[in-house]
Amino acid sequence: MIQLDKENAVPIKKSISELREAIIVNEWFKEKEVNITSFISSDYEQKHIEIRDNAWLIIKDIVNQEPQVFDKKYRSGLIKSVCEQHSVNYKTVRKYLYKYWSKGKKIDALLPNYINSGARGKERNAGEKKRGRPRKYGTIGINVDETTKKIFRKAIEKYYLNSKQNSLTIAYKFMLRDFYVENIYYEDGIEKMILKDENKIPTIDQFKYWFHKEYDAPEILKARNGEKRFNKDHRAVLGTSLSEVFGPGSRYQIDATVGDVYLVSEINRNWIIGRPVIYVVIDVFSRMVVGMYIGLEGPSWVGASMAIKNVVSNKKEYCAEYGIEIKEEKWPCNHLPEILLADKGEFEGYNVDRLVNAFNLHVENTASYRADWKGIVERKFRTIQTKVKPLLPGYIDIDFQERGTRDYRLDATLTLREFNQLMIKQILNYNTKHYMSSYVRDRDLVKDNVLPIPSELWNWGIQNRTGKLKYHSEEDVMLQLLPRDTATVNYTGIHFKGITYKCKKAIEESWFENARMNGSWKIYLAYDRRNMDHVYFIDEDKNQKEICYMIGNSTRFSGLSLDDINYLREEERRTAKKHNHSQIQKDIDYLSEAQEIINTASKEYKQEKDTTLSKMERVGSITENRQLEKRYQYENESLPLLDNDSIDDKIVPFKGRNEKDDFKRTSVRDFLKRRMEEHNE
Repeated sequence: MIQLDKENAVPIKKSISELREAIIVNEWFKEKEVNITSFISSDYEQKHIEIRDNAWLIIKDIVNQEPQVFDKKYRSGLIKSVCEQHSVNYKTVRKYLYKYWSKGKKIDALLPNYINSGARGKERNAGEKKRGRPRKYGTIGINVDETTKKIFRKAIEKYYLNSKQNSLTIAYKFMLRDFYVENIYYEDGIEKMILKDENKIPTIDQFKYWFHKEYDAPEILKARNGEKRFNKDHRAVLGTSLSEVFGPGSRYQIDATVGDVYLVSEINRNWIIGRPVIYVVIDVFSRMVVGMYIGLEGPSWVGASMAIKNVVSNKKEYCAEYGIEIKEEKWPCNHLPEILLADKGEFEGYNVDRLVNAFNLHVENTASYRADWKGIVERKFRTIQTKVKPLLPGYIDIDFQERGTRDYRLDATLTLREFNQLMIKQILNYNTKHYMSSYVRDRDLVKDNVLPIPSELWNWGIQNRTGKLKYHSEEDVMLQLLPRDTATVNYTGIHFKGITYKCKKAIEESWFENARMNGSWKIYLAYDRRNMDHVYFIDEDKNQKEICYMIGNSTRFSGLSLDDINYLREEERRTAKKHNHSQIQKDIDYLSEAQEIINTASKEYKQEKDTTLSKMERVGSITENRQLEKRYQYENESLPLLDNDSIDDKIVPFKGRNEKDDFKRTSVRDFLKRRMEEHNE
C-alpha cells in the first residue's frame, strides 16, 4: 500500500486480515475516486515525452522486480545502483517510483505536472495595499479578505439562494444593512441606519465578482427554483427520445391532459358538464397515435386503463362506434409495446404490476415535475388541440378568467360523443398527413426516402424493424387492467362491495351449499367501478374466467357505478340515522301506552281474583276456559250480514229469562267435582 498525499511515501506491507478488520470497524473507508490521468501540454508535447521516457529508463529495471522491490532493504540497493548508473540522486529516483506507483503503475504517470505550474485560479493574498485597478473618482475601497467573503456567503445564502427570487442587488443591500452599519438613529419613530464610509464597505461589483467565482449555475438554480424545477427547465439536454428506440413498439409514451373546451350533457344540452380528460398514447419511433381515450374520469388509473384498452383494440371497430368508417390500414395499431413510459401517479402500484407480469410489459415512471421526460406526447397534445381550436365552441382562450372577458363555459355546445368524433378525425388526419419537420431521420430512412409522417414511419418500421410489438386480445388486457379486491362466499351468494352475485362456476361446484356446511371463504374478483352489473372471477391457476351476475335485492343497483352505489347506501344510512331519534321516541310512547294497559289489567285482576282457587285448580281448567273464551269471542266478533229490518220476520223468539236462572260461571271446583261424578257413573 502507498500513501497518495505524500510525495516521498513508499510502499508499506499490510496483512489482508488487518485490512479487512479495519474496513469492518470503519477505520478505513473509500473516500473518493482519484484522477490519475496526466496531461501533456500541446506546446511542449515532445519535451514532456522525453522527460517521461528518461524517467522510465531510470526506474524500469527496478519496478519490474516485483514483489522484491517492495521490500525496503532490497529496494534501497536497487536505487543506489541506478543512481550510480544514471548519475541521478536518491531522492529523484524515489520521486519517480512514487509517481509510477501512486498513479496506477503506468508509464504516462511519469509525465511532468506542468499543468500545475503558475498561479492560474489561485487567490492572491490580501495585503495592506488595495488590489486591482485604481478607482476613478477618488475612493479607494477595501480588499476582500476571508472575513469579507464569509459575510458575502451569509448574505447570498440568506437573501439570494432561496425561493423568494431576490436580485443580487437586493441581497447586496440587505448585506450592507446587516454588516456595514456604523450608527442607528430614529426619525418619526422609525429606526434608520447610517452606513460606514464608502472606503470601508465592499462595492456591488466586488460582491457580484465573488458570487460568480464561488457559485456555479446548477447550484444557484437548484437553490432558487428547487431541484425538480431545475431538472425540468434548466438541466442540460444532451440526448433525444429517438436515441432509445429502434422501431415501432420499442417505447410508447402515455399522458393525460384536461381538454381546453367545455362540453354539454348528451341527456340535456342545457347541462354544462365541464372539461373532458384526454388520454393519448404515442409510439416514440413513428410519433403515431396508437391509442386514445376521452372521458370525464380525472387523470387516474380508470382513465389510463381505458387508454391502454384502446391501444390493443381494433381501430376500425372503435371508429365505427362513433359512426366513422375507416379501413384497417389507415390506423393499423392494436399492439402493446416493449416499454411504456407514463406518469408516476396512474402507473405506480399493484394495478400496473399485473400488466407487467401478464404481458412482460416494462413500465417506466417519470419523476415528479418531469413532464419533459415525455416530451413527445406532451407536444402532441398542443399539436392536436391547436388545430381544432378555431372550430370549437366553448374553447378556452388565453384570456380565460380575465376581467371583462366572455365566460367560455356559456358557449359549450358539443357533447362528449361529438367531441370524441372530432378528436378521432383529427388524430386520423395527424397520423396520415402531418409532416414533422423537426423529426430527425436516420440513414436508413433517408436512403429509403421515407417522409417524416407518422403512418409512413410506422409502416416502414413494421417492414424493416419489427420484433417489439406484442399482440394480446382486448379482453385479456382489460381483465388484467381491472382492479381486484376480495369477496366473501357464503350460503347466500358472493358478497362484494355490499352487492351479492352468483356465477355458473359457483352453482356447478356447489359453493353456496359448501359454505353453509363448512363456513365462508374469500376469493378475488376483478371489477369495473363504472358499472357493477358484472364482476369477474379469475382463476389464474386454471386460467379460467367467470362472469358474476347480481342477484336478489342487489339488482336494484343495476346500471349504477360503484360510486353511485356507495352514495345510495350512504344516503340510506343517513336517512335511517336521521329518523332514528324519532323512531326511538315512538318506541318510548308505545312502551308508555302498553304499560298503561298492563297496569289497568293488573288492577282489574286484583279486584276479581278468586283467592279460594289453588294453583292446580287454575292450571287444570285451561282447556275448558279456552273453549268458553272462544264461544264468547265468536259471539262478539260475528256481525249480521243484513240489516235488522229485513230479518225481523225471520227471528224466532227464545223462552224468556226466568229471574231464578243463574248464569254465573261454574267455579273450577264445581266443574272438577261434576266431571269426577260423570266418570264414576
